[in-house]
Amino acid sequence: MAIPSSASEFLVADTYTYDRRSTNRWIVSHILRYKFVLVRILIGAWGNAACNFAVPALIGVAFNEMVKPAPDLNVVALCALAIVISQLVRGTLMFMRNFGSETMGQRIERDTRAELYASLLGKSMTFHGLQTVGDTMARATNDVHELNLMFSPGINTIIGSMMFLLFPVFTSPTIHPQLLLSPALFVIGYFLSIRFYSSQLKPATEAVRERFGALNSGLAEAIDGIETVKAASQEKQELSAFNRRATAVRDAFVGQSDIEARFIPLLLLGLAEGTGFLHAIILFRAGQINVGGVVAYMGALQMFGFPTWVSLFGFSQLSLGLAAAARIRQLIETETELDQNIAGHNAAIQGTVQFENVGFGYRDGAETLHNINFTVKPGQTVAIVGQTGAGKSTLIKLLNRTYDVRSGRVWIDSVDVRDWTMEALRSQISIIEQDVFLFSRTVAENIAFGLPGATQAQIETAARAAQAHEFILNFKDGYQTIVGERGVTLSGGQRQRLALARAFLTDPRILVLDDSTSAIDSATEDQIQRAILNAARGRTTFLITHRLSQIRWADLILVLRGGQIVAAGAHADLMRTSESYRRIFAATAEPFAAENLSVAAR
Repeated sequence: MAIPSSASEFLVADTYTYDRRSTNRWIVSHILRYKFVLVRILIGAWGNAACNFAVPALIGVAFNEMVKPAPDLNVVALCALAIVISQLVRGTLMFMRNFGSETMGQRIERDTRAELYASLLGKSMTFHGLQTVGDTMARATNDVHELNLMFSPGINTIIGSMMFLLFPVFTSPTIHPQLLLSPALFVIGYFLSIRFYSSQLKPATEAVRERFGALNSGLAEAIDGIETVKAASQEKQELSAFNRRATAVRDAFVGQSDIEARFIPLLLLGLAEGTGFLHAIILFRAGQINVGGVVAYMGALQMFGFPTWVSLFGFSQLSLGLAAAARIRQLIETETELDQNIAGHNAAIQGTVQFENVGFGYRDGAETLHNINFTVKPGQTVAIVGQTGAGKSTLIKLLNRTYDVRSGRVWIDSVDVRDWTMEALRSQISIIEQDVFLFSRTVAENIAFGLPGATQAQIETAARAAQAHEFILNFKDGYQTIVGERGVTLSGGQRQRLALARAFLTDPRILVLDDSTSAIDSATEDQIQRAILNAARGRTTFLITHRLSQIRWADLILVLRGGQIVAAGAHADLMRTSESYRRIFAATAEPFAAENLSVAAR
């Protein structure tokens, strides 16, 4: 499996290096990985053409024998036997060629899909934030499969047809030197027309692939946001948008077909056969060739029929494959800002965190964070508060290098996070977000996602710590219950407790809870609050929350407004010194009091 040559957050062992300097070089490097298979294809194609030409050549010999006053039937019988043998050999060689081509196509599809997947895993969140999922899926599935089809049957038929073009050119002069004229003119005209045809076909096939990607992207967005579509009663509008994209794909295919309909080699084939037959008859009447020569020559010209007809399909498939390959290579070669930094710092995190004059902004956007400065000691708990859009979630994503700072530095244990190996850094920092993502796997597999080798006992211990064990046992299959895609079969509180269990299992040195108890009722929160308090002991913890029950016990509270820290300190100090904090506290106090009343009533 090859790896991206650019910087990457994730790399795999490089067992084969692909040349990505251009799309054609990249494809050739994939082909050359299987040189033996390629040799088999070429031998099979050459042998197929040779055995095919043997038929008219042997029939020509038989004709010459039959027109004699006293024909030798043994010669005719030997010609017939030779034809049978040649076709048996031809069938074997065709099988070898086709099997090799299919093997090549399937292996290249597999290798390309693995190469692309490894590349996508290594891309930064900035890349994934800008690249639509639907278009990525179109490239990873349909475009990759187009590479398979480009080899088999596309390139397979093209290689075979090239051999059929060569034999008439080389064998016609053996009948009579002048008979080279028609085959030579046809081959010249054929290649000129194919060059023109391919140049016309290229933009058409590129449009087909691009519009299919747009169709897939729109479909993925609509399905992913189906709840929003239904809630707003926008099914008709989404259907209309889908029909417009589907029509664009159809129009692109029609445009491609229009170019294919103007395939000039079909006209050239008729001219070559007509003029070649006339030339052979003239030479026959002049006594320069015999009837067998005419038959053999016309049989040779008939070989042009195969490359002419299959080229209409073969070169269209080649053009589609090249367009797909360009899209795949473009995705692989898109550079990412982050690097795995394999040779970087690798140690157990103690928990000291320092932000020094940190500034950050998303690509091509204004700065989201400005001049952020604070220091956290090992084992301390930090609460980050502020209005929506203040930059709270963005700030904590700089810890594990989900994004890199634009200016300043983030230090962990006095080491710049950019100097840590990505694996050492991220394996010791656990971030639980409000929008919890769960895989369509069992409950146990979701909890053990960060620690695949975890035992059932470890999984259950983590679930108990997150107050999830009881509701898991209420499922029919318990820990082996399959969770629906993105956890849609679970409530918000259940998803977040599974995410907490996942974090507890990995025992991170830095724990980040990004409003992770927002979907949990007050009674459950009391239980989870105790679990979080236990989990926070001995590790540095960051809380992004509006719940006073969590804010008040933090060692340090950071108040963000407009991407800047406007106040920092303990709860009691901020209540005295920070008007911004007092406003946040007042806004939060009323729902907090209502929660307490509700709990008391129960």
